[in-house]
Amino acid sequence: MAKKWYVVWAGHTPGVYDNWDECRAQTEGFNKARYKSFTTESDALRAYEDGAEEFYRKAYGSTGTHGADKYPDTDTVAQSGPIWESLSVDAACSGNPGPMEYRGVLTASKAEVFRVGPLEGGTNNIGEFLAIVHALALLEKMKRPHYPIYSDSMTAIGWVRKKKCKTLLARTDKNAAIFDLIERAEHWLSTHRITNPIYKWNTVDWMEIPADFGRK
Repeated sequence: MAKKWYVVWAGHTPGVYDNWDECRAQTEGFNKARYKSFTTESDALRAYEDGAEEFYRKAYGSTGTHGADKYPDTDTVAQSGPIWESLSVDAACSGNPGPMEYRGVLTASKAEVFRVGPLEGGTNNIGEFLAIVHALALLEKMKRPHYPIYSDSMTAIGWVRKKKCKTLLARTDKNAAIFDLIERAEHWLSTHRITNPIYKWNTVDWMEIPADFGRK
């Protein structure tokens, strides 16, 4: 049997595993576990860094469905529509790793509120994580403790909730600036209480998030 690597995007301990027994241990009993097998380690690492949403979008289109690999793009709020008085964030990365940038916009008008990058040697998930934390810090300074934030990355939302950027990317001289931002973001999360609701943007029903860079 050919060697396989297993990406666990949502499980007891997300990561990349080199055997089915470990993958099964991380996903059995976990509600809505998300995982997939790959034939090469490089493909598995790339898919993990991209996150489930981005992987399925690249592989199968924006619906995120393909036979047994159906991936439902769900939201954490009611499906009646977005909360327009909110901030939306997104990231873009040309390569994995590659030049990475992120920004935040007003959801209703798409007016840009902040933008960072491009910075060398990043990944899309790192950018999504940094964008959410940037938005949280900005809203705290503006004294808007309950202003909603939208992201289309459940991976990044999960990292923020765990107060840790769980990237597998190694720090190098090239991407040192990005890792400095990660350290600052993790420190902010560890020293602040999150009061702003963070919602998953429902791409299937609402189309692309307003902060989207339009490069897919």
